[in-house]
Amino acid sequence: MCGFAGFVNNSALTCNYAEVLKKMGRAIYHRGPDSSGEWFDEKESIGLSHRRLAVVDLTPAGHQPMYSHGKRFVVAYNGEIYNHLELRKELEREASEIKWLGGSDTETLLAGFELWGIKKTVEKSIGMFAFSVWDTLEKKLTLGRDRLGEKPLYYGWQDDVFLFGSELKAMKVHPAFKSEINRDSIALLLRHNCIPAPYSIYRGIKKLLPGHLLEMDPELGTIEMIEYWSFRNLCQNHDSSFFVGGEKQVVDELEKVLKLSVKQQMMSDVPLGAFLSGGIDSSTIVALMQSQSETPVKTFSIGFDEEEYNEAAHAKEVANYLGTEHTELYITSEQALDVIPKLADLYDEPFSDSSQIPTYLVAKMTRDHVTVSLSGDAGDELFCGYNRYILSDGLWKFIEKTPRPIRKIAARAMRAISIESWNKLSSFFPAKLRMVNLGGKMHKASEVLAAESVYELYKGLVSHWHFPEQIVIGAKEPKTVLTDLTRAPRLDNSTEQMMVFDTVSYLPDDILVKVDRACMGVSLESRIPLLNHKVIEFAWSLPMNFKLRDGVSKWCLRQVLFRHVPKNLIERPKMGFGVPIDSWLRGPLQSWADQLLDESRLHKEGFFKPEPILKMWSEHKSGKRNWQYHLWDILMFQSWYEKNC
Repeated sequence: MCGFAGFVNNSALTCNYAEVLKKMGRAIYHRGPDSSGEWFDEKESIGLSHRRLAVVDLTPAGHQPMYSHGKRFVVAYNGEIYNHLELRKELEREASEIKWLGGSDTETLLAGFELWGIKKTVEKSIGMFAFSVWDTLEKKLTLGRDRLGEKPLYYGWQDDVFLFGSELKAMKVHPAFKSEINRDSIALLLRHNCIPAPYSIYRGIKKLLPGHLLEMDPELGTIEMIEYWSFRNLCQNHDSSFFVGGEKQVVDELEKVLKLSVKQQMMSDVPLGAFLSGGIDSSTIVALMQSQSETPVKTFSIGFDEEEYNEAAHAKEVANYLGTEHTELYITSEQALDVIPKLADLYDEPFSDSSQIPTYLVAKMTRDHVTVSLSGDAGDELFCGYNRYILSDGLWKFIEKTPRPIRKIAARAMRAISIESWNKLSSFFPAKLRMVNLGGKMHKASEVLAAESVYELYKGLVSHWHFPEQIVIGAKEPKTVLTDLTRAPRLDNSTEQMMVFDTVSYLPDDILVKVDRACMGVSLESRIPLLNHKVIEFAWSLPMNFKLRDGVSKWCLRQVLFRHVPKNLIERPKMGFGVPIDSWLRGPLQSWADQLLDESRLHKEGFFKPEPILKMWSEHKSGKRNWQYHLWDILMFQSWYEKNC
């Protein structure tokens, strides 16, 4: 795992290019503390800077930027190609004269670029990656990002300079960078608690969409986008290739494809472990790791004293049963609060998923023991795991058959019962139907009963601020990748549509950003076996009844897990990975929030209309309402702005 940055200079801007490249690399030191490298072509005015976290082939043969054997391509690359040894064998069959200099996947990629071309090589690759490669023959720059967006890649023009990099902080040290805030992106932040691709917080700077290549011609100043893998096409066509087989065949095949993915991702020349929450996804990954390991797998979890946020005891039970070498750390509220000042630097742009705090803490603890850690992320999106899928399915059926006036009456009735009363009522439900914060979900559901499409329903359920343009001064909320999916055919099932929406937006823009920045912030490589595109393609070949059955989510994934871990260690209500932001804002964080939400400050900075924000803040402090998510969006922007502008 590494980080890179670079530029193509089409202007008369003069600077010490070697020093600029060094500064760009130093800005992302945390992504690669083991070594650094720079490459600059003075004639073409293009430069690459690289930071290396050595994981596979620890020798200097893996140093970057790296030339291909024929010297046509030079690359700065971030990620892991898990099938690179298989690709090497294929390359050797087609070009027997290849003489490998080392064992890195970077060298494998470059050999593929020379023999097959960039697009075909990427299509053959299984892994997580982002790269920048300069073609010395055609004089073109190509940027590439993996299929689901595990690895970040920013790019954009600043006047006549084209900048790109793994993180914004590397690009910001270039003298051409302008740091002009995009108010439209703030509106997106308030809705999604992150800024979805292709947008960023800065004008002129974008995120490369997952599954895409960007080809840039410096001479013409043109950019061409190439989509080499499309999740949209996969999900639209999935019903024509449903898996043919019974329950046992489905579970057998799922275990087989998952086991291979886990085996590939256990490839490492440095210590390796896994995050373990004790839930279905992480427990499945750890179980399959342990089944293929001759020694105890190293597992890690953190706990909290607050019962409703603590899964550490469940993780320990699973670890004991599987026989892993388990490490746990119980975090005090003081330790969690100490993370908050780091968030603005860690995430580079405003990001307000509050589970960023425990994610950073578990990554930091894990890095004390290993350099690589596997996780169970993406199980919810692939196998119908979120509680909102079940809730929204019932809601949509009600919406479809119920006239709007009746829906309005139902919405008022749902809001008439307080959040606290709904939560108490939840305790009387059967265990498999219980939901954490049922009251909050019911009140949110009441707000979307006017929806006229599944997309409107989804947007209402996942939005924090429903009308962000009314809060952000001068903003016009832009369309996102979800907009095109509202017209996508063959997505008739409302639950499947929700899963698709999450996979193209919430997963890459929130979950994967959270994990990448938290882990790379402490120089820890995180790998996600469930995001192997072969796993994704298999999951989408299955009918829904293998995922959601009799109100039970992740049916087929559970069956794989139950072959390794007893049911009684797993079956319990789903918990989120969060922290008690609501009570912290009324307690130890109140003075910090008071400062950031000061009325005169909001007026002076000029991004937000203070009145609705201050009303929410007053209601939250008094305990009248819980506005934690809305307020956290504002506070994370304010904190970021304070540190970066």
